[in-house]
Amino acid sequence: MKKIYDYIIIGTGIAGLNAARLIPKDKKVLILCKKNPWNCNTYWAQGGIAKAVDESDIEDHINDTLIAGAEFNNKDAVRLLSEKSIDAVPNLINAGMQFDKNEKGEVVYTKEAAHCRSRILHADGDATGKMIHEFLMSKNEHELKDNVVVCDLLIQDDICYGVEYFVSETQTEIAYAHNTIIASGGIGALYKYHTNSTVIAGEVQGIILEKGLPLKDMEMTQFHPTVVRGTTFARKPLISEALRGEGAYVVDDENRRFLFDYHEDGELAPRDVVSRSIYDYNMRTKKPVFLSFEQFEPEQFRKRFPNIYANLKSLGHELPKDNVSISPAFHYSMGGIESTLDAKVIGMKNLYAVGECACTGVHGANRLASNSLLEGLVFSQVAVENIQKDNLHLDFDEYKKPIRTFVRNEKNDEKIKTHLRKIMWESAGIQRDKKTLEKSIAQLDSYLKEKIGRLLFLRLLTARAVLISAFNRDVSVGAHFIKEN
Repeated sequence: MKKIYDYIIIGTGIAGLNAARLIPKDKKVLILCKKNPWNCNTYWAQGGIAKAVDESDIEDHINDTLIAGAEFNNKDAVRLLSEKSIDAVPNLINAGMQFDKNEKGEVVYTKEAAHCRSRILHADGDATGKMIHEFLMSKNEHELKDNVVVCDLLIQDDICYGVEYFVSETQTEIAYAHNTIIASGGIGALYKYHTNSTVIAGEVQGIILEKGLPLKDMEMTQFHPTVVRGTTFARKPLISEALRGEGAYVVDDENRRFLFDYHEDGELAPRDVVSRSIYDYNMRTKKPVFLSFEQFEPEQFRKRFPNIYANLKSLGHELPKDNVSISPAFHYSMGGIESTLDAKVIGMKNLYAVGECACTGVHGANRLASNSLLEGLVFSQVAVENIQKDNLHLDFDEYKKPIRTFVRNEKNDEKIKTHLRKIMWESAGIQRDKKTLEKSIAQLDSYLKEKIGRLLFLRLLTARAVLISAFNRDVSVGAHFIKEN
């Protein structure tokens, strides 16, 4: 007997869970989670959520987003994001989400790099993503299956009839739905060094490619400038952008603020500039790079950044006294599944993509700080609104394609995955060059011909799309930077 739902949602970050919150309670919904719900990038987001403070701030928020994005953005998407932020964030607050407030009980706005004014909301100081995630989980009343991995979409004649997913190493299940929302996140685990949840590896983007549907701007990959250096695990502890917005300095071993050699805004320059500057300075001078917190009072630091304080203390740092060794790491994918402004996957009638997995062009060539949580919030709302407006109902007997069988993992997969992460870091990293990209594409083509598991196959498809997009873009723009030979 077929399992039939009104909605299937792939992913349990802010985009997926907010979509679930907004779906009417009388609808039958299945949420699919790759591991545990908190293994998502939302949960790890230390920074806040941006919002146009009021109607008069919309144009400035749009302008800041366009400048950060190197004017590569879809301006209509940027306007939609900012205009809808006016209601989307208060909607979350009215539902019970608590953001940090001042002594008068008013929500506090802070400033971050490349914003012209304070418009960032935080929760629990530096745990905004965690607090939003826990709030949305508490509001979820729909069926949620964890430890399942999507391995196929049932697509026929521009209609998605459902999803196939692994429930074990050898077994898959099928669920059918009138509407499917992809909210599976980005591609961070394809890289050797990253700030993402380790489950975020771009498999669904690979399925999209396999179905002949478009990915967009995949070369636009953002690297966070300040992650803790010296830890042994791939997911590097992030030190929030908000610290630099509120007074932390990037310095060398002589306590010199060298970023002003690269950009007049120093620590407050856009992320791509700061990341490249740190990378270049370290490579050129061989000097280590640190984050200095000397401008903070100890009690002020502990109160404003309690989780960062605790995390760094557990690594042996005494803050704000100590300088902390830092380096850039992969952080965010501006590119993704090409989607319209109604959040619909290009060319599809009932398949939607929201959050980091999607690309409407809202972030352009470089995402503005704290616009990511906002994107997930706004476009999940847009998706649900448009699904309700379309009110599409399918006849699942019309799906005639055979259900495919897959092998989840093969013997050599882990070795190839490890090499893939190295390839992506070295060839599609902070600086790119054509020769390295061409060599890496050939290596991935070779791997795709080997006997590999389904999940690795999909990862390779997505990684190859990043490399080809980088190879095809001849001019440096935003986060895509071509190294001069």
